[in-house]
Amino acid sequence: MERFRPKYVTFDTHGTLINFQMAEAARDLYGNLLDAARMNEFIRNFQGYRFDEVMQDWKPYADVVHNALERACRRNGLAFRAEDALMIYNRIPTWGPHADVPAGLAKLAKEIPLVTITNSMKVQIPSNIAKLGAPFHAVLTAEEAGAYKPHFKAFEYMFDTLGCGPEDITHVSSSFRHDLMSAYDLGIKSKVWVNRGHEPANPFYEYTEIPDVSHLPGVFGL
Repeated sequence: MERFRPKYVTFDTHGTLINFQMAEAARDLYGNLLDAARMNEFIRNFQGYRFDEVMQDWKPYADVVHNALERACRRNGLAFRAEDALMIYNRIPTWGPHADVPAGLAKLAKEIPLVTITNSMKVQIPSNIAKLGAPFHAVLTAEEAGAYKPHFKAFEYMFDTLGCGPEDITHVSSSFRHDLMSAYDLGIKSKVWVNRGHEPANPFYEYTEIPDVSHLPGVFGL
């Protein structure tokens, strides 16, 4: 069977390519105040509130982190400090890729243009992208789109910018609720789930599963 060769391979960045260390940042702040069970609950709350914040109208990502951390602190009976939220936000550009990413991306980039649509700010993302070790045809942000994923508007901005449609791309993500559910609803037939352990498998959404990005070139027979 002939393998699909897309015009672009499009990516989620933070979590899929970049090792997104929000949990580690939360542990640095509150690990001495909470026992293991309560710390895990805090991390789940903080993640959930970040998702809830991006589901609202677009706001700067610093506000997403601030609001989500404040809500998680309130829920868990901890004092919130604005400087803690700013510290986490300022860490994001320092985070680098998962170990499997640079070699897999570099191999793929020789054959197919790479694009990212990222829930990020224009000033944040260049440092993260520079650490990935492969050239990107386009780096598109939620700030430019005026919407965070999973809003369709973010994906539609990507299609409009690239001059392509859902049938022309393969979208790659480690998250169903941020990326792959919307991709499915928008008619992106070629989808790859990188199983980073963030979420359980959900075959309804019709994707190819890989354990890490080193396996991504093989999806296209490379």
